[in-house]
This record gives sequence, C-alpha cells and structure tokens, in this order.
Amino acid sequence: NLREGAEQKVVFITGRVHPGETPSSFVCQGIIDFLVSQHPIARVLREYLVFKIAPMLNPDGVYLGNYRCSLMGFDLNRHWLDPSPWVHPTLHGVKQLIVQMYNDPKTSLEFYIDIHAHSTMMNGFMYGNIFEDEERFQRQAIFPKLLCQNAEDFSYSSTSFNRDAVKAGTGRRFLGGLLDHTSYCYTLEVSFYSYIISGTTAAVPYTEEAYMKLGRNVARTFLDYYRLNPMVEKVAIPMPRLRKEKSPPYKHPLLRGPASNYPNGKGDKKSSVNHKDPSTPF
Repeated sequence: NLREGAEQKVVFITGRVHPGETPSSFVCQGIIDFLVSQHPIARVLREYLVFKIAPMLNPDGVYLGNYRCSLMGFDLNRHWLDPSPWVHPTLHGVKQLIVQMYNDPKTSLEFYIDIHAHSTMMNGFMYGNIFEDEERFQRQAIFPKLLCQNAEDFSYSSTSFNRDAVKAGTGRRFLGGLLDHTSYCYTLEVSFYSYIISGTTAAVPYTEEAYMKLGRNVARTFLDYYRLNPMVEKVAIPMPRLRKEKSPPYKHPLLRGPASNYPNGKGDKKSSVNHKDPSTPF
C-alpha cells in the first residue's frame, strides 16, 4: 500500500485525550505491539492498511495528573470543531493531518477510532454516529459486531449510536460529519474496573494484560472486516526446503500486484464472519 500510485486505506487511532483514562493507553499499547509484531495477521494488515496512531492527545494533562483537562484547563474532546494551534496544539495537528489525508485522492480514510475509559459501565463497548442514510447507519454496525465475536470482554449490547448535542465537539461527532460515507468514526470505551463474559454473571477484574488483549483483538478485527483471512493462510504456509541453502521468504502474489488486485476495493465493504483463523489464539 506504500507503492507509488497505490490507494492507501488508512485507519486513524487516537487515545488519552482525557488524561485520567489510563486503561486507554494499555488498549492502544496492545494495538501497537500487535501491529509491529511478526504475527501472520499483523503482516497482512501492514500490507493492506496504513495505521496512523496518536497514542496520547493530552500529554500535559497526563504529566500533571489531571483527570479530564489539559494544562490550560480545557476538555480537549469538546474542541474538535475549531482547535487552536496555541491552546489545543495536539488536536490542531491531528485535525490538520486528517483533513490533508481526506483531501488526498489517493488516500481513503476508512476508520477513525478514539480510545477512552469509562468509570461506571462494564466491558468494552463503542459509541457511533447516527446518519439519515439508513444503509450507512447499518454498515457502521458491522465493525463492533465483528469485534464482539473476537473479544469476550466487548459488549455489543452496550454499544450505542447517538448525536447528542453535548458531544458535538468530540472527535467521533466532528469527523463523522466531515468525512464521507466510506468512513466510519467510533469512540471505543473500556471499563476502568471489570467485565462480564456473555452467559455468566461474575465480574472479571481488568488487568493491564486484559486491556492490551482487547487492543490486539481490535487490530485482529480488521482482518475479518476486510475479508483477509485467505491471505493469512497463504502467509502462514512455510516454504518447502528442497535444498540446504536458505529459502527465500514467502510472498503472496496478491501482496505484490497493483492495488486493484486487493479484495474489497473502496465502496465494497462487507463483513466476514466464522472464518477459520490459522494463527494462535489471542
């Protein structure tokens, strides 16, 4: 996807806009660690998608130990409409980058996910937007449904779609109104304290590893969303060793051809479920 002339499908992820929501950093760390690993799924995702990650949008608030505000006393997640380069520099920079990518005809901004933590609700869940176009509204439910199948601590029943006026300045609401119908914007929330597995009643306390596991499962869900499982199976097949010399690394022909060879081009986003995952479980 970095070849000259190829269309780049971009997934943009941000975190820690509210400095006290520390679980979001562990979820984001899980996403990053997985994507840069040599796991077969991660290798395919890097070939097919471009991930842009801003893991900490409120570094001064984190440094000061604030719960919600920046050094200047602003809730940054209410100022996406018109961020100031002086008062809200991180938001201004990220917004400029997103707008630049949106205006680039060779870049398709497919997803925006802002990671938060919730102090009263349990499990992981998402907030999405409401659109007049019913087809677009239905399509945006696909990703959280797939994530629910991959992550035992993610709750689709707690996922909701809204356009509350008080949330108008959030990244999810602002970018949901700015980007076109091929882009999907979500807030990913995760509980501060515990989750309940479907079919049980006992609360399981979250740990740092559990948060990072949710991050890994978020990354893994893009494989199902773009129906890339057959490509993983090819990557995972070892090359036969007919001689003693070192065999060259395997390269799937789809990963070397033009961008048009990839499945599901822009405007053809469909879910795929119940694929057999040849990789090790998460």
